[in-house]
Amino acid sequence: MADSLVLEALSALSGCSVERGASTLTPQDFVNIVALKEYYKQEGFKTLEYPSLGSLSLQDLDGEDLYSSPPALTEGPQESHRTKLKINPEDFFHPQYDYDFSNIKDGNKAFLRGGEPYIRPCGWKRFALRVTKKYDDDVWLGVGTDSWPVSYHAKNMDGSLGVILSHGGNPEDTPQFLDAAAASLVTGETRGQGVYSTPDIKMAEKYCRRFKSKVDGKTYKVVLQNRINPEKRKECQRENTWLVYVPKDCSDVEKRAMVQESIRPYGLLLRQA
Repeated sequence: MADSLVLEALSALSGCSVERGASTLTPQDFVNIVALKEYYKQEGFKTLEYPSLGSLSLQDLDGEDLYSSPPALTEGPQESHRTKLKINPEDFFHPQYDYDFSNIKDGNKAFLRGGEPYIRPCGWKRFALRVTKKYDDDVWLGVGTDSWPVSYHAKNMDGSLGVILSHGGNPEDTPQFLDAAAASLVTGETRGQGVYSTPDIKMAEKYCRRFKSKVDGKTYKVVLQNRINPEKRKECQRENTWLVYVPKDCSDVEKRAMVQESIRPYGLLLRQA
């Protein structure tokens, strides 16, 4: 049951139909694909060529407004028309590091990651992603001051999951650019160009994706738990919002590299709605 549920959660996050199968798709690839799909979709392209996966349709998202709130449930006949992605759960997930925060209340307890406050996802269950030994080192994933701080991605936040948006200013044009970036999370009328995330799980929950499971008929919320490179982020004027700026004129390889150097997912969070 757990395998089927997490595959449904990945489908809700990506807008694709994620199935079990032989694949070399990694958690970082998953984030990169979503980022590039959204970028090219907004640029008016109909397909995306991704290394090792071939051509992915950009016209098969479930048709909802990504900036609307509350989010619609992921279900219905449109699901059969989605791009299919295959993952091998044994290679994609790392059950050894799963953690159930469902009944935990931290109260005044303080936690740090990268020397910054870590708001643990109390009330959620974390399915760990297999990310150890996938990069040059695992220091970013540690608990010391040289590790990366924790951030959360929610589908209905501009730029969640590395969504690269094609409107907005230049990060050097502060505070105008940061004003536009912050405003995009409120109105959806102006959209900053980059990757958005938040250190606040409550904010992520406000914008998170919901889906009705075919496994048990229950409705769930889903969020990605990540680490963010403190040298690659900018603070938006909206409180508890981080932006990783991605220039529009970069090549596909450069865009993938920027996402990978800035945002690395390590947990899939689920809770019943």
